Amino acid sequence: MAQETAPIGLVGPKRLVLIGGGHAHALVLRDWTPLPGVSLTLLNPAPSAPYSGMLPGLIAGHYARTALEIDLAGLARRTGARLVEGRAEGIDRVARVIHVAGQEIPYDVASVDIGITTGLPLPGFEAHGVAAKPLDTFVSAWEKFTAHTAAGLMAPEVAVIGAGVAGVELALAADFRLRTYGLTPRIALLEAATPLRDAPDPVRRALLAELSRRDIALYPAAQTVTPDGVAVDGHAMIPAGFVLGVGGARPQGWLRQTGLHLTDGFITVGAQLQSSDPAIFAAGDCAHLSHAPRPKAGVYAVRAAPVLRHNLRAALSGEPLHPYRPQTDYLKLISLGDRRALAVRGRLWARGALMWQWKDRIDRSFMAGFSARA
Repeated sequence: MAQETAPIGLVGPKRLVLIGGGHAHALVLRDWTPLPGVSLTLLNPAPSAPYSGMLPGLIAGHYARTALEIDLAGLARRTGARLVEGRAEGIDRVARVIHVAGQEIPYDVASVDIGITTGLPLPGFEAHGVAAKPLDTFVSAWEKFTAHTAAGLMAPEVAVIGAGVAGVELALAADFRLRTYGLTPRIALLEAATPLRDAPDPVRRALLAELSRRDIALYPAAQTVTPDGVAVDGHAMIPAGFVLGVGGARPQGWLRQTGLHLTDGFITVGAQLQSSDPAIFAAGDCAHLSHAPRPKAGVYAVRAAPVLRHNLRAALSGEPLHPYRPQTDYLKLISLGDRRALAVRGRLWARGALMWQWKDRIDRSFMAGFSARA
């Protein structure tokens, strides 16, 4: 189990390293004020990070890619932090260094917010499919595919593996985007279990009706991914030039080598967001909240950020740590592709253009908060 320890004792100059530019770390960096004697380093593969809440809008063509990019480099400059562009490959907790290709980054206190991957254990998927996460890889592949379809070089055929809410949302977005080119898309949605099984019945019925209205076909589990599409038992080959895997959330593999306590591969943290090593914190999708398990959703990373920021400062300065108490439910705004959205809170829901405008305003306000302070 994760330890809910007292602040660690540090003397002299201190080094804080944020591993990954996920939503929690971006907010920590945005609101950070320098601590005397503390150096701050952010480690991330790129100088920016995408905001996942606007991803369906990007796929549908409502937003430019730049609208989603959180400027980590600008935030680092404002706070006096050092940005290292690279991907963590391991942590030596004895030497207190983080391994990155070609270098080691020393730390006294570290925090991990590196998200997840969504690779699927299907024959052929790694070679011919695209995982929804990491987002950068997905978005780049999608932009290439849509450019080819718009130019008439590829057929507008897409297969989305995983018919949860995220899969349905992205299927609807893909359908809308391809129709803007004057094309008639062929979108297939594949699911091994019951589609939208975790959604309340009225919401499930509403989303299934949206799929039917767009002629998006539902199929059972995919068996094999090929260069031509997806093979499904009992059906002809489903043609697809773009195969997207949405289900199968997986932790980053290198976490297994850290010696930290993990839950299903995710870093186990207690109420203070502290791992089994009191010098290492974690937040976002890569963390498992042992005191209050929650599904993987960006809202929890956003809400955890103020507590994480306080606790990192507290660990460095010898102050008490605060607990993070995640909410049990939250407002879900589900994009329907065509500038409409479905708002869900508990068993209450509403659908329409006003819901999209509400979501758009929330998302743009969130992003504006970074621009105003960078």
